[in-house]
Amino acid sequence: MRSIHRWLLSAQAALLVAIGTHAVAQDQIARGKYLVTVMGCGDCHTPGNFLGKPDMAHPLSGSDVGFEIPGLGVFVGRNLTSDKETGLGTWTADQIVTAFTTGKRPDGRVLAPAMPWMDFAALTKEDAYAIASYLQSLPPTKHAIPGPFGPSDKVTVLVYRIVPGNGMTPPAK
Repeated sequence: MRSIHRWLLSAQAALLVAIGTHAVAQDQIARGKYLVTVMGCGDCHTPGNFLGKPDMAHPLSGSDVGFEIPGLGVFVGRNLTSDKETGLGTWTADQIVTAFTTGKRPDGRVLAPAMPWMDFAALTKEDAYAIASYLQSLPPTKHAIPGPFGPSDKVTVLVYRIVPGNGMTPPAK
């Protein structure tokens, strides 16, 4: 009888830990969703957003518009969902955090200059991992993103061109 009582107490303790852990994970995911929203991640990583019709059925599944940076090429916002083939589904939380806080992907490539990773490097460790938890919680959306395109590559998406200029100079008459 004593062993059954001990087993029940152990099972109850394990259940309470699991419930508490789940609540903490849900709080972390909610914090990550909030941060992703206020940081504007969906602006560059949600299809249709740059065309004025964001596809909110597939948030953060990758853009359909690229940024052209003279001399470097065209870069399209990647799929941030948990899809294993076209998104971040095979990345660990550490790899996700490293990418958006240092600008380095797991494969060694450097993120596009338009990605403001230098700003995100100031996030607290807790906030950075909350973002990773949220991204990992997103349902997988299969959406292969073209590119990146080098300066001489044929581009297959609509392009926003980033050009040098003086925003204070009125247009020529």
